[in-house]
Amino acid sequence: MGRFSRQPQSADSRPVAQTPLAPLDAPPAKLAPKPESKKGSKPSTAQDDLLSAKLRIHSKLIDEIDLSDLDKLDDESLRKQVHALVVSIVREERLTMNAAEVVTFANAVFDEMTGLGPIEPLLQDDSICDILINGPKQVYIERGGELELAPVSFADDDHLLRIINRIVAQVGRRVDESHPMVDARLPDGSRFNAAIAPIAVDGPLVSIRKFSKQPLTVEKLVGFGAMPACVADFLLGAVKARITTVISGGTGSGKTTLLNALSSSISHGERLITIEDAAELQLQQPHVARMETRPPNVEGKGEIKQRECVKNALRMRPDRVILGEVRGEEAFDMLQAMNTGHEGSMATIHANTPRDAITRLEQMVAMGGMNISEDAVRGQIASAIGLIVQATRLVDGQRKVVSVTEVTGMEGNVIQMQEIFFYERTGTGPDGEVQGEHRASGLRPKCLDEMLTRGQSYDTSWFDPSLPLNRELNR
Repeated sequence: MGRFSRQPQSADSRPVAQTPLAPLDAPPAKLAPKPESKKGSKPSTAQDDLLSAKLRIHSKLIDEIDLSDLDKLDDESLRKQVHALVVSIVREERLTMNAAEVVTFANAVFDEMTGLGPIEPLLQDDSICDILINGPKQVYIERGGELELAPVSFADDDHLLRIINRIVAQVGRRVDESHPMVDARLPDGSRFNAAIAPIAVDGPLVSIRKFSKQPLTVEKLVGFGAMPACVADFLLGAVKARITTVISGGTGSGKTTLLNALSSSISHGERLITIEDAAELQLQQPHVARMETRPPNVEGKGEIKQRECVKNALRMRPDRVILGEVRGEEAFDMLQAMNTGHEGSMATIHANTPRDAITRLEQMVAMGGMNISEDAVRGQIASAIGLIVQATRLVDGQRKVVSVTEVTGMEGNVIQMQEIFFYERTGTGPDGEVQGEHRASGLRPKCLDEMLTRGQSYDTSWFDPSLPLNRELNR
């Protein structure tokens, strides 16, 4: 058990008698009200008073806890010790709280010490998808596809900066005036982005994209209405048959979630190498080697880009290479990998349509400064990529697979594509929800032959545009 010193020193350094702590299960004594503020001072809200008190108590705890013993305590033992100290200090501070409020307050202080402060409860809430912080006093959350203001805040910019630095330090990154933007990840894999002064005008900006502790499966995505079961079966079959797949979509459209779900059909006998800026993929296979980029150090040296990771990954005997997001010059090396025995590789890309995704890939290859003709680049893309799956976040917050498009080859200097499935919007519901349905284009995909050759079966009647894709629900 760690030692929690309760012996403040007087001016002549002699120890002062220690005040005994009340047991945790004892009823708290009635707390005296806080002294009234001075005349003319600006009244503060109850939440600000509580937050200020929490920070004062936090500072006292740091002075009184033997920090060298913290690592020896488990969370439960540490929580009990912190609770006992908080009870004592709350009485000394003469805060007006009942027993339940003291428990809540002690938990908040514990979170402040060991977790991420005011947003710790938001991180534990599985119904929240995004946490968006616009300065210390404005915290928004996304729940059910809609944004709402959360009832939490930070004391000031410095308080928020301490939390930001605590996060980035865990993954060996930094953020300061010379490098005011940073990408990182939380221990649970959630994506973290922060921007501070001088580029953040009204206080530090933070965006946290949370991921479910239990990765969403394709079955759950079908249940949520992201796509029909027949579309999901086709995509899973294509991934299993090693059809190279690119998932396209805008910010927050569910690209990474969809990639995680589709990767479940990859054989457990394959060696996978993932490459990301901040490791967040949650692949379920046993043989996964994860690589992560690295920003430059204080001297501006030591940066490791995705392109270098892709080149190195090809020397590590991968069966498939999976890029969390292709966004720059590494696109050329990714295409090279897909064309040289690493079929079935996967990646995500920011684009609004499958055709835009192709255009962006062409632009990214050009960013690498390679002396390659436009026709040669398009030929590489056409031979490397089999399917483009377009994901979209609709205006009502729903996330849908709105297009499954196959790259069929080249005609002249134009990459040819054919849409297999698509989502058609039919109207708007009484509560503003988007209404629509998935349809088949009627075209038979070329990759179906590869799927059948590999022993898979698929009901080709789903490609009949005259039959509804959701008809299995009516059986």
